[in-house]
Amino acid sequence: MPFESGYDTARMKVHLGTVGHFGLAVRDPMRSAKWWQESFDLETIFEGDDYIGLSNDDVTIVLAKGTPDPSTIDHMSFHLPDMTALRAALDSLKQHGVAIEDPGDEIGPEAEGSKNMGLWFHDPDGYRWELSVQGGR
Repeated sequence: MPFESGYDTARMKVHLGTVGHFGLAVRDPMRSAKWWQESFDLETIFEGDDYIGLSNDDVTIVLAKGTPDPSTIDHMSFHLPDMTALRAALDSLKQHGVAIEDPGDEIGPEAEGSKNMGLWFHDPDGYRWELSVQGGR
């Protein structure tokens, strides 16, 4: 073993655990936070002049003042427990005026042949998001 710690770091892979938080550059953090909180169960957990952190038991999103660049990620996905929750989420997003992709056929397979079902939408800064049910047909 190369180190006194007892770990062979040349062979060790780092296990990725639950996402602690992720940060996004947005034009106006407070405006973006309002959008997120109107549509999703997120509470403010901290804020400063140019940033705000929103969270629930499963995720923390940090919105920081900057130039949005949605091309940096294709999309982020959040899992929902079942198709009933996904359909309810679709209705709720529509009621909040969120533009859903594929109008009229909003819920569909994540990819051709996939058993996972999802829906996709964009936030006001142009980032693409997915809500999905694993094996949800």
